Amino acid sequence: MKKTLLENSVSEDKQMLSMVNRRYFLRSAGVAAATGAFILGACTDHDIQGDQTVDLGSGDVGILNYAYALEQLEAAFYTQVMMTPYAGMSAEEKMILTDIRDHEIVHRQFFKAALGGAAIKGLTPNFSSINFSDRASVLGAAKLFEDTGVQAYNGAGKLIVSADYLLLAGKIVSVEARHASAIRDLLMPNTGSFAGDDVLVSIMGFGGFDGAVPPSVILPAVQPFVMDKISGANLPS
Repeated sequence: MKKTLLENSVSEDKQMLSMVNRRYFLRSAGVAAATGAFILGACTDHDIQGDQTVDLGSGDVGILNYAYALEQLEAAFYTQVMMTPYAGMSAEEKMILTDIRDHEIVHRQFFKAALGGAAIKGLTPNFSSINFSDRASVLGAAKLFEDTGVQAYNGAGKLIVSADYLLLAGKIVSVEARHASAIRDLLMPNTGSFAGDDVLVSIMGFGGFDGAVPPSVILPAVQPFVMDKISGANLPS
């Protein structure tokens, strides 16, 4: 069952990436040539700053860069996991982690292509706190990244103006939620951990919803895993 869900997600991701190029992505959000100066201006600061603070930008572009930064982190993490598999990694674990890696790479490349010249630079990860040879350390970090990713997308949803961007973000967060469930099931198989009370919240009296956390909370939480200083000071709130 897990394999089917994850493989279907890979197919959906690849279709999304092939269908949405930069021209369509910008056009669908109503960004015409007249606003091109704004798009170019959004990347000026981090181009000049080089190795200094990476400013995500403002508006929808800033939120997309926010998502791009998180996807860079996740893609780099799973790439490292599969380059140096932990001792005793089972065939099932290898299959699941490989699929998740492929998803995250597609997500990362999707945002990079969609943002074009407005994309932030490639970030340098800092995984010094993770022991990639130890199963518990790797899966614990994976759980942290996936739970954080779902909460980040949910928290950023209300900040997105473009309905097209919001739809795309909704599709991606549904895949991230599958990742989170799969990782939790690897850590605690045959339990209710895949949808644990530690991540699900109640809204208007109805339970079973993933939490939503704003960028102002997410960015400090992920900063220890990135060498570059990331600033979301200009993001909408």
